[in-house]
Amino acid sequence: MQFEWSYFFSLFSVWDFWEACITVIELSALAWFIGMVLGFLLASAKLSTSRWLRIPASIYIWFFRSVPLLVLVVFVYNLPQLFPITREVLSNPFYSGLFALVVTEAAYMAEIHRGGLISVAKGQKEAGRALGIGLIGLQRLIVIPQAFRISLPTLINEYITVVKLTSLVSVISLTEILTVGQRLYATNFLVMETLSAVAVYYVLIVTVFGWLLQRLEQHLEMNNRIPQALDEAGLSTLRATLTSQPSLVRSHVGPGAAPALQLKNIHKSYGQHDVLKGIDLDVRAGQVISIIGPSGSGKTSLIRTINGLESIDQGEIILFGESFIRAGALPNSLHIRRGVQRIGMVFQSFNLFPHRTIIDNITMAPRYHGQERAQSEQRSYALLDKVGLLAHAHKYPHQLSGGQQQRVAIARALAMDPQIMLFDEPTSALDPELVGDVLNVIRDLAKEGMTMLIVTHEMDFAMSISDRVIFMEDGNIQVDAAPKVIRAHDAGDRVRKFMGLVH
Repeated sequence: MQFEWSYFFSLFSVWDFWEACITVIELSALAWFIGMVLGFLLASAKLSTSRWLRIPASIYIWFFRSVPLLVLVVFVYNLPQLFPITREVLSNPFYSGLFALVVTEAAYMAEIHRGGLISVAKGQKEAGRALGIGLIGLQRLIVIPQAFRISLPTLINEYITVVKLTSLVSVISLTEILTVGQRLYATNFLVMETLSAVAVYYVLIVTVFGWLLQRLEQHLEMNNRIPQALDEAGLSTLRATLTSQPSLVRSHVGPGAAPALQLKNIHKSYGQHDVLKGIDLDVRAGQVISIIGPSGSGKTSLIRTINGLESIDQGEIILFGESFIRAGALPNSLHIRRGVQRIGMVFQSFNLFPHRTIIDNITMAPRYHGQERAQSEQRSYALLDKVGLLAHAHKYPHQLSGGQQQRVAIARALAMDPQIMLFDEPTSALDPELVGDVLNVIRDLAKEGMTMLIVTHEMDFAMSISDRVIFMEDGNIQVDAAPKVIRAHDAGDRVRKFMGLVH
């Protein structure tokens, strides 16, 4: 039996097929989009710490990934027999098929989204929290854009799967591509020719929309964005718009005011391991305090409790005379977020937002908190100029060196006009030749009177810049002394030995 080529080619001028293509496109696009949105909600619920959200979401995903789509299509179409109120909607094959596809795809896409969400580094969320951004803002500005970019290739593949799955809806007599083909070969018995044309129509839809979605993927790919540094002419034009070089420190506390920061009997443990064992510390406005000590002594945990990144088990943190954090306080409470806005933090691993340009990294938090775009950009450009990176304002973080990224991180923290700055090993992730530029920026902050707590292993730097050096060991403050006291052998041999001052 020969293949009827003339009949095969004639099928591409049959209007019923093209109408069926439109139906398939509408059905697949709606099922994909709605399933993607519902899948994200399910993924978020499954990752929730609340068992009332996590367990139902997990059961839903398990069940609807297990039920065959064909069974679900037939069941939904016959659902009006059990619930007559649904007859007006579900008696329509298109809506029945759409509902069944959405229910199934939401379960599959939940797992795709979950993979994207858990791929977003924890430091990204911590950087957002350190800028006082709330839970919804974190998701909208930081987590979702990155998770979506990670998940997009798999989501595109899932759209192709949805297009092909629409053929199963033919079982409830929806007039889609396969249904039209079945009607034709039932009358002329040219099965191979008709099914070949059906396959071509599906391939055409997948090719066109797959290409469009891949263009979106390429647009979101960071490595495809290659903005150049500003040339001298561009820098001159931009500097002309800056009214003046800003002070790195804008917020000052008058004489006689309460201490900038007070830690009272701070305890913190991870399971059975006590990392902070009753820390008491007063920090006056304008003081620079370096925190040193062996690994595991509790240095990083200490400064992370100060801006709420770690909860405390006992004690109280007081900010400028007002109670700020107590044991058991909710980390995302409005009161704590308002206090966090007065505290800038620079992380060891930079934690810049990779999907945003340098200028967007710096302006994002001020704009989130209500500052006008023009004002936030003016301030951000001036800060970048101050730290020597104005030429790189429109680059992305991956296009900068580690030292440059850390200086951007400092500028991002300063854009919030903090009254206290926290530094967690700001130079430990840098090559030795890049350390100097970052330390110079911190020195400028010290000269202008910024209150700072710096966890560092740069002993010479700590001794040269600090008003006080705190030596921690085994979760306790062992030494709290001025550098000159340590040099004068009046702070004990243990701290001098750790700093390499004993030969």
